[in-house]
Amino acid sequence: MVTQDKMMFQAASLADLDGVAHGFSTRLGGVSDGIYASLNCGTGSRDEAANVTENRARIAGILGAAPSNLLTAYQKHTNNAVVAEKPWAKNKIPEADAIVTAVPGLAIGVLTADCAPVLFCDPHARIVGAAHAGWRGALSGIVEATVDAMTGLGAKPERIRAVVGPTISQGAYEVGQDYMERIIAEEPDSTDFFMTDEGSGEPHFDLPGYVAERLARAGVGEIVDLGLCTYYDETRLFSYRRSQHHGEDDYGRQISAILLA
Repeated sequence: MVTQDKMMFQAASLADLDGVAHGFSTRLGGVSDGIYASLNCGTGSRDEAANVTENRARIAGILGAAPSNLLTAYQKHTNNAVVAEKPWAKNKIPEADAIVTAVPGLAIGVLTADCAPVLFCDPHARIVGAAHAGWRGALSGIVEATVDAMTGLGAKPERIRAVVGPTISQGAYEVGQDYMERIIAEEPDSTDFFMTDEGSGEPHFDLPGYVAERLARAGVGEIVDLGLCTYYDETRLFSYRRSQHHGEDDYGRQISAILLA
């Protein structure tokens, strides 16, 4: 089940946990304009820095965190997960595609605009995680790296609840034959995540389904997919691929974050 106020989606499986706040941001309720309208949280975009700072501060406030405690990393489509123990300095932001923490008050998040954001929580051990899972990261093991990092802090996979947030859906995610062949070469059992479009004859990839499969393989106890498509939901969500189809020169980013109160 998913609920929404204007600025954030929430998953019931995480919302019912005491002492945990989370959300998957929409593109509504911010201060940016133009192609970034309006809640663009992407520090890597070409939006006005002051607008992005204000938008992120609004999200931090919803989660109950100080703006300086809303942490994201330099995402590189890797399988690197880092542990956050305190806010990092602006000149020491790590390169990683997942963050985990056991420290209350740190809101850890990932930025996406078609890739899959995944939020994790072991409510018993009070350990949370956030992962950015594009096809490269998912294929190389970012999901498993996140679970391993949480386990290193005391979590157990079977107790972890994971939620896949707004992601490009299979219907909108047309890919090339070379892309499909590369994935199948590395993952021979992944053919079920591809379908052929009757019109174009090109394969389409089920990214959220594949991420959910990797979560299951990692032994995660509860897996939820919100079933929200970034591409088709233009009113509420940013999408990199849609921006390309519209001929726009940049795009906004959603932030998905989780916090131990």
